Parts: sequence; structure tokens; C-alpha cells
Amino acid sequence: MQRSIANAGPLLPDRHRQGDFFLCDLFDAIPKDDMATMEHPIFSLSTRPDRRILRYAHNDVQIEVTPSVKGLATIHDKDILIYCISQLMAALNAGKTVSRRLHLRAHDLLIATNRETSGDAYRRLKEAFERLAGTRITTNLETGAHEVTSGFGLIESWEIVRHARGGRMVSVAVTLSEWLFRAVMSKSVLTLSRDYFRLRKPLERRIYEIARKHCGRQDSWRVSVDLLLKKSGSASPRRVFRKMLRDMIAAGHLPDYEMTEEPGDMIRFSLRDAVIEGSARNAPVLRPETFEDALRLMPGSDVYALEADWRAFWAASGHPRLRSADAAFLGFVRARADADR
Repeated sequence: MQRSIANAGPLLPDRHRQGDFFLCDLFDAIPKDDMATMEHPIFSLSTRPDRRILRYAHNDVQIEVTPSVKGLATIHDKDILIYCISQLMAALNAGKTVSRRLHLRAHDLLIATNRETSGDAYRRLKEAFERLAGTRITTNLETGAHEVTSGFGLIESWEIVRHARGGRMVSVAVTLSEWLFRAVMSKSVLTLSRDYFRLRKPLERRIYEIARKHCGRQDSWRVSVDLLLKKSGSASPRRVFRKMLRDMIAAGHLPDYEMTEEPGDMIRFSLRDAVIEGSARNAPVLRPETFEDALRLMPGSDVYALEADWRAFWAASGHPRLRSADAAFLGFVRARADADR
């Protein structure tokens, strides 16, 4: 399993800590993010409604991001897209047919992205969907070997499919933009640390994904403060931005990478932790009758999709040795069935 950072002071709590693998209630696939939005600033880093029009140009890439009346989509709203991309990649790795339209359980999304599951959390989730659908992007940024200048929303549409008695969303359907879907289908994605969802500050999340995109598996990567400021999309003055970077260096809790300041106003990112790549296709084989037992636990479900989710969790947990793979899988399905009731 990827290392969970011990000094959790500056980090959000691990709200849904993984317990016994046989009783796990974490149903997310391995977190994946698209490389285009990791490299270039698309999301607002503000914690208040941001109604600016953002313009960014670097080399041959040009981006203009226009908000709706609800404001720009934020870096925390991006959690929804990361969850969608992760689910699509898990399905592709399992040989499943996928489409731009996904049906999601709101509770699973909150759990997977380390969010609270209170009534207020569901309200904030609805607001995030509204900002993602309302934010419009015009860009020539290439995805899936296609470079066209086009305008689109981060998600094309969304709808609450089922409400609980109190009006809280239970399941939601999301249609991704063709632009983002192309990135997934071309597998232009990278794995993220699960501790990404524990980073409190928007800039920390943005800096992490820039480092993940540019440093990757290299031993280190150096970048000037000026270029990092430009790539981050931060609206802070340069001196304030540098101070925030120094605070991050002092805290030392960025997942996967260690930050250091070097002469010449440079920042170095050094690889600290191994990043999980690939799928869990080497997980133990399940007996045919186990799938029948799973169907009895969750009638009408796609047991092979459940198996793909379980394999992804098994890989992200560090490929633990199992006393009984069949019992582990059925424990996973039982926990999911309980959560859906």
C-alpha cells in the first residue's frame, strides 16, 4: 500500500481509513488524473466564488476558462473528474465497454475522495457538479492526439437519478466532455497518491499534480519559481507565492515528492515514494461459484465490474497475501451491498 503520511497535522484526516480487507468499505478504483489538466491550469485555486475569466498561454498552448454565475470550477471540484477517470480506467483495464455517461453512487464518490458524508457534504457535491457543468473552456490543448480549438464544459451534463427520502442524492449520472473522454480512451492519465485527497490547501493539490506530471518516476525535476507560478494558475503575487512554497517545503507532507529550494530561485522535486501504476490483473483467480454467491448478495449487479473494483483495491493495498481470495471478494461485495441499503 502507498505510504500514509504519519504526521497528519497539516493534512486532512483519513476519514475512511482502510480496516480489515475482508470488511473494506472503500470502493474506489486506483486514483487517476488526466495529464492535460495536470500540466496546465484549468481550475480555480480560490476557496471563494471565483468569477474571473482565466487566460493562460505557454509555448503553443492557449487556454481561456470562463465561469458561470456559480463561479469557476475549483481544484476540489476536480475530485469528481478524478473519480470518473479512475472508474473508467478500471473498467478499461478489466476489458469493459465504456462511454462518456457514467452512473455513480454519491456515497462511494464521497468515500473515495476522503470527504465527509454529512448532509452538507451532499449539498457541496451538488454545487461542485453545477460549477463543473457551467465552467466553459476554449483551448487548442491536445488530448488523445487531437489538436483542435474548441469550447466545452468540463462535464457535458449531470442529473440526480435517485434521491433519498430526505432529498439527498443517492445516485447521479454524469456525461463527460468529449475532450476529457478522449484523454481517458488514449490512456493519457497518471496515477495519484491516495493522500492527494488529504491535502487541505488548493495550492498543495495543484503543486502535487504539476510535480506528478513533470517529475513522474525521475529522481528529480527542477523548475523556476516564475514558471511554477505560471503553471499553478495562482493569483497570488510572486513574493506571496514563494512564501507559500517555503511553507510547503517546511511542512514536508507533499505525497510522493520532497521539495527543496535551490539557488537561482529554483525549486527541486525529488521522488520520495513509489507511485502505483498498472492494474490488479495479477490478483488471485476466483472460483466460478463465487460470482454466483456475489449475485445473491447484490442481485442484478454486474459482478465483473465488482471484481474489477475489488482487484483495483487489492492492488492499491499493496497486493496483500489472502487466506481466501473468494472470501475477501465476497466480503467486499457484502460491504458494498450494506452501504447501498
